[in-house]
Amino acid sequence: MELLEKMLQRDRDEFKKICNKLLSHCFLCKANESGRADYYFVLKYKKEFQEYLSVLGYRLEINEDDGVIQLTNPQNYNRVNLKLIESVILLILRVLYDEKKRELSISDEVIVNLGDIQEKFLSLQIRDKMIDKTTMRNTLSLFRRFQIIELLDRDLGNEESRIIIYNSIIMAVRIEDIKQAYEKLELYRKGKGSDEKTETDEADQLASL
Repeated sequence: MELLEKMLQRDRDEFKKICNKLLSHCFLCKANESGRADYYFVLKYKKEFQEYLSVLGYRLEINEDDGVIQLTNPQNYNRVNLKLIESVILLILRVLYDEKKRELSISDEVIVNLGDIQEKFLSLQIRDKMIDKTTMRNTLSLFRRFQIIELLDRDLGNEESRIIIYNSIIMAVRIEDIKQAYEKLELYRKGKGSDEKTETDEADQLASL
């Protein structure tokens, strides 16, 4: 394409690599050390990325204030359908993010542990037992793939195991304030649906690919 002709070959190769990464992972976060260079590369060639991805039917959303880049699909194609429990955990992560962020300075990372998630889950009274280890591992691995979180400790059987929640959570779960998040969770608590796959507004925001 003409828009790539002025790039050096190494930048063209990097451009292709990052396009594929966005298509696979949806988010790029400046706070994530492994993706920081990719984040700045997109800013450098913002116009080229936006034009190229728009041809494929995607929209590139750049939030420089929070250091997050998200790929969305206005036609609602290529969504990930979240199970109910996955949607609930995603909302819990947003709730915890907002709670912790109010306690921290702007530049501080938001770190929670598995015990925080389990405690919040039990308080919702959706079930009378904690989230099982397999479900927790699979769900957190999914959100890690989308660069919403990072696991600092691998032992998911330990309630003290820590998790970084990236700023991308505020784009994955677009709610105006924490009260609305609790209202969503209250709907789940009242038994709306079962563990079968369910699309929610929050899942849709995450699942733009």
